[in-house]
Amino acid sequence: MHSNWGKLHNKQIGNYVPPLQFRYKTINQQKNSTVERLRIIEVFIWNETSIYWRSGPWNGGVFTGIQTMTAAYFFSFQGGDDGEGNINIYYTVENDEDFVIFHLNSQGKLEATQWYDEKKEVIVTWTSQDLECDVYGICGAFASCSSLFSPICICLRGFEPRNIQEWNGHNWTGGCVRRTTLQCSRDNNKTTRRKEDAFLKLQTVKVPAFAEALAVTPDICRSLCLENCSCLAYSHDSVIGCMSWTGKLLDIQQLESGGLDLYVCTAYAELDRGRNKTLIIVSTVIIGTLVIVICAYILWRRTKNHPARKKNNKAFQQFNKGGSPNVSPSDNVIGEMSQVKLQELLIFDFEKLATATNNFHLSNKLGQGGFGIVYKGKLQDGQEIAVKRLSRASGQGLEEFMNEVVVLCKLQHRNLVKLLGCCIEGDEKMLMYEYMPNKSLDAFIFDPSKNKLLDWRTRYNITEGIARGLLYLHRDSRLRIIHRDLKASNVLLDEELNPKISDFGMARIFGGGDNQVNTSRIVGTYGYLSMQGLFSEKSDVFSFGVLVLEIVSGRRNSSFYDNEHALSLVGFVWIQWREGNILSLIDPEIYDHSHDKNISRCLHIGLLCVQESAVDRPNMATVISMLNNEVASLPPPSQPAFILRQYMLNSKSPEENQIVCSINNVSITDLCDTITSSQFIKDPETLISKDGNFTLGFFSRRNSTNRNVGIWWKSQSTIMWVENRNQPLNDSNGNFTISEDGNLAILNGQKRVIWSSNVSNIATNTSSQFSDFGNLVLLDITTGNILWQIIQQPSINKLLQPSMKLSINKRTGKSVKLKSWKSPFDRSTDNFSCSTVERLRIIEVFIWNETHIYWRIGPWNGGVFTGIQTMTAAYFFSFQGRDDGEGNINIYIIG
Repeated sequence: MHSNWGKLHNKQIGNYVPPLQFRYKTINQQKNSTVERLRIIEVFIWNETSIYWRSGPWNGGVFTGIQTMTAAYFFSFQGGDDGEGNINIYYTVENDEDFVIFHLNSQGKLEATQWYDEKKEVIVTWTSQDLECDVYGICGAFASCSSLFSPICICLRGFEPRNIQEWNGHNWTGGCVRRTTLQCSRDNNKTTRRKEDAFLKLQTVKVPAFAEALAVTPDICRSLCLENCSCLAYSHDSVIGCMSWTGKLLDIQQLESGGLDLYVCTAYAELDRGRNKTLIIVSTVIIGTLVIVICAYILWRRTKNHPARKKNNKAFQQFNKGGSPNVSPSDNVIGEMSQVKLQELLIFDFEKLATATNNFHLSNKLGQGGFGIVYKGKLQDGQEIAVKRLSRASGQGLEEFMNEVVVLCKLQHRNLVKLLGCCIEGDEKMLMYEYMPNKSLDAFIFDPSKNKLLDWRTRYNITEGIARGLLYLHRDSRLRIIHRDLKASNVLLDEELNPKISDFGMARIFGGGDNQVNTSRIVGTYGYLSMQGLFSEKSDVFSFGVLVLEIVSGRRNSSFYDNEHALSLVGFVWIQWREGNILSLIDPEIYDHSHDKNISRCLHIGLLCVQESAVDRPNMATVISMLNNEVASLPPPSQPAFILRQYMLNSKSPEENQIVCSINNVSITDLCDTITSSQFIKDPETLISKDGNFTLGFFSRRNSTNRNVGIWWKSQSTIMWVENRNQPLNDSNGNFTISEDGNLAILNGQKRVIWSSNVSNIATNTSSQFSDFGNLVLLDITTGNILWQIIQQPSINKLLQPSMKLSINKRTGKSVKLKSWKSPFDRSTDNFSCSTVERLRIIEVFIWNETHIYWRIGPWNGGVFTGIQTMTAAYFFSFQGRDDGEGNINIYIIG
């Protein structure tokens, strides 16, 4: 039996009890978590005498109520009768690496913990209550819970809320009641067959608690339930057998995967009502179609006489039909537009919006950004709206405009702003949102006259609301969205100061199998970006971390704290955190001794979110768990991203910077992985990635005194890249540095450039950073843009590793390929190369001997290369292959 400790410092027994084993004979006398009802086994967590969570029935392999179990639980659970009257649940592991420990914390959550050898710490890999729907009976009887919808509870078909006022107030525990009595219940004869009544099928659900089971076939199971007036629902599983319910149907949860099918007995009148509803819907669709056709004809007649509007109207009509506008693709997924139901969106004309905003008078101006100006407006019916009018100079065109329409049309969440309508006429592009009377978050926390209106409890609620909004975007919505421009000015506050994330013009819709995407175009707001050439969920996590630090401190991230010697808020917080000066980080307006631990915990979470390595940052589900679980310990944060940028701007000489980066004759990167214009690597110095796996430096081939600059993994026997492979240095006087023109360069003893990154038209204010993936990046310090990086250079690599790509550009023909070396000891290029080939949308990888095909891999089917017979079983790492929307066909490895 598991029992929790009341507090981390108090090891007394707490209230939550999740026993994993019990004796059958004492089932009615003990509060046990493994409950058997005629061989139905479940795991329960109890809060004293009340059920707090349940696993769903055990089917001999998994607990059917845990949707992640099939995929995530590689260790083997076992359960059953041991022949001595004991019903047991236990698991086995194959080796020490898979060793998992389950424990019950003081919040009543059962957690699976595992030792993470790389970090030398224990991490939580699974928790029983990840979502609101995991709480037992949260929606009451005869209702289903789904975290994909808002509100999360919905009555089963044929049922209605018992108390409509409580239900609308999000108190669902009263549950639902049947709207129409079943036929045999009216006959008051339990032996009467309910010929008119039938079953409504609910797919992929966590079935209700406390079923009765019989070992019969599915057909007999259905018949038995139909003939018994007390039977309210049934389900059948090949292992468990026939399950039926005669009492209240409690704790039904809609799952995304796994689960069982549940058949709920529904009155004939409700089924007939459904048929009538279908007829109404069909009729409405037909009538609506006729109306749309007539309106379209009228619109066509109008637009025919307005040549200036033709271009954008044509694009909008194509968008309405599911096509893509005739604009060049960038970082969004235009293909998703085909699924948007524009009939749900109001289309405004320019004159109506001009009237609503008093001809866009400055007195109605709510705010302004790079996109343009936002105005307050009032429609003729009195409804207040916010009108976002895109500026022609903003750089955001029809594509970004439609991207925001696509995203917001598909999303509904209490922490996301609601889109009401849009307008495209000529060069005018406008979006209409619900009006937020308290404007944006930055108007409060950075305004000395308003910041005291947001006390700590309010700021904490805002932080949690933003986190829940991001979690919905990343994991719980119909699409998988990366916002890419999260900042204080893009968080709006409603009348009750509830946060709503806005501005989705830069958002990116992910495909189902994508985890991260490479981009050479950094978008977003400087200071909130984790500029690593890849964007993923962890990019938004970084922005969220910066936002948390701003909310707690009341300071803008972009401020320069000259007296604290830090370029940004992130740098300032990191320095003060290491020195233990926590009080100096807290906005004096919110400081309250009673909230010390809570505020400090939020700062801690913020620093975890801005860690330099994306792998180290928590996902948003973990962030919410950290925010809600005030007693669970947090891992120590590592150094934030770009903490050393301050020295790039202020470097004057190598000697002045020895505090940060030692550039003596040992190595410049015992402390740092960055090169600036005032620093250089002199043979035999090296640059080492933060994780210690990759090294950049000088080396010699075997039996040669010539020197090359290269990158190797672990040791020089696994050199993955050589810069001056065909023009080696003939002595040990070489330097690797940033040249006067801002490019990376290799200089010989006479200071002559023998290799350069050769980027044209760049500013001289550049720096270089060496990442944990072995990627060397050249950055514009002023803008943060990536100017050049190794993983996108043609014909340079010998090894393909995670994050590196084989690619070919369909427009320019430029390719990134693997090139062979003449021998393990001669790194000059040989005749063989490996590259991506795309013909008629069929992607393959070829090996070439000069211009002749030597080997091919077979077509890519989206998961494997079909010409490699062992690939499905042997390739545990994940290959990805696709068109990135910018003309590049990429093949690369994830993890």
